[in-house]
Amino acid sequence: MSSTLKDHRDHRVLDQLGGPLGLMYSVVPVIVFVVADVFLPLPLTIGVSLAAGVALFVIRLARRERVVSAIGSLAGVAVAAGIVAWTGSSRDFFVLGIWGSLAGFVLTAVSVLVRRPVTGVIWNAVHGGRHAWRTDRGVLRAHDLATGAVALVFGARFVIQQWLYLEENTGGLGIAHLVLGTPLTVLAVAAVVWAIRRSAVRMTTAATPASTSDLKGTAS
Repeated sequence: MSSTLKDHRDHRVLDQLGGPLGLMYSVVPVIVFVVADVFLPLPLTIGVSLAAGVALFVIRLARRERVVSAIGSLAGVAVAAGIVAWTGSSRDFFVLGIWGSLAGFVLTAVSVLVRRPVTGVIWNAVHGGRHAWRTDRGVLRAHDLATGAVALVFGARFVIQQWLYLEENTGGLGIAHLVLGTPLTVLAVAAVVWAIRRSAVRMTTAATPASTSDLKGTAS
């Protein structure tokens, strides 16, 4: 397999986790909502946040980004705004993300405990599911660490934001979303990238002797 094809597939793995622009798209509606909530009544705050979500949706379509991702981002803002409109509490703008973090923590933590770290499962699926990656202790350990890092990010987000939610601190929730968002995500993605590269190197190295012996057997 050529290095160009490997790089392309590795980028597809990273796309599942969100790119740099995806990080920006996730924080803009939050900033707009928190700032608007300080100066405007709740109905107008909801309207402004929805307008920001629609604007980002249009921008993403104009940039020819994936329609599914653009729709997903807009739907997230719409659902969050809908929850606020239903409950009448601005702090509920964050409730979807809080419980999403809990779900992410449970999924990633359990995957490590059952020895099927989710980053490894995704990597192998993107590469056709043909690698016996769990039999390589180095690769499995790398994905244990990468998935564990992702689990820690999800766990930290849930614990801190849930505490702020119970304290009814909407401004604090907005700050926590920013602080625990991009910086921690970058660290987690760095761990995932390291695991992906380690997997590619070790799996390629492991496959080479087998291919060579097959050729020898065919020649004889």
